[in-house]
Amino acid sequence: MEAQLIVEYDRTGDILYLGKIPPYPEQESEEIDYGVVARLNPQSGEIENLEILFFSKRVASGETLRLPVFAEFHLPERV
Repeated sequence: MEAQLIVEYDRTGDILYLGKIPPYPEQESEEIDYGVVARLNPQSGEIENLEILFFSKRVASGETLRLPVFAEFHLPERV
């Protein structure tokens, strides 16, 4: 089963959270680019969540924010 994308923003910390599941303590963290933290499944190494630090500053700069990951978007099947 595919997971829906969860998007949350922490205004105080200026962090955008993107994820397929809620974060959990066992996930491993790895900074994959400056200010971009991947939270990984401890068994498979699959990226489950991304944390984008300094989000509002990055967007305010006017530059395109490119993340160092591949994404696949599709709509759920309609019944």
